[in-house]
Formats: sequence, structure tokens, C-alpha cells
Amino acid sequence: MGLGIEYHPNLYLGNGIKAKKLDKIKKKLENRPVLSGVFVVSVSRNPYDQLEIYEARQLCQSYYRKYPPYVVGIAGSREDAFALVERIAAECLKARGDCSLKEYLQC
Repeated sequence: MGLGIEYHPNLYLGNGIKAKKLDKIKKKLENRPVLSGVFVVSVSRNPYDQLEIYEARQLCQSYYRKYPPYVVGIAGSREDAFALVERIAAECLKARGDCSLKEYLQC
């Protein structure tokens, strides 16, 4: 049984993630998210935060079966994930003039 993860239509990829291996990574995240060295950036469910960064192995917890994340980016390292968040924030600032990342990504 898969997690039911939703992905942003224009998924952000870190430098360590190759576009041609993306489908394989997505399948593993859905079915057996025990990938080491893969981090996901998702929209936060918490009203006080905007984005969250998880190591893929964290998605094995039962919470994520009930509440699957809305993934906006996949990175190969924690530093790469932080760089994705910076990139998303810069794009949002340029497009909207503010840093309302949740609204920007869910439009």
C-alpha cells in the first residue's frame, strides 16, 4: 500500500537528483521510503511554518500514511534541500514580492 504522496507539478530537484531517475525515486518514496541520502521538501501542515525538510526514511512512520506530505522538492543531501528552499524563496519573492511560500506553491 502506497503512501499517497502528492507532488508539485513543477517539482524542484536538487543537484544530487537526476531527472531520469525521478520516477524510480518517486516509486520508492511511495512504497518503501527507506532511501538513505534522499531528502524531501514539503509544504508544512503547521500554520506557523511554511516548508519542512524530511529525510526520506522518516516517511516510514505511520503518521505519513494518514497524512501524506505535499512534496515540492527532492534533494540528495540536507544542504541541497536547504538550497532548494532558498531557490523557492527567491522565486516567490521575485514573482509575488513577498515570501508567502505556501500560497506561491499551492497556486
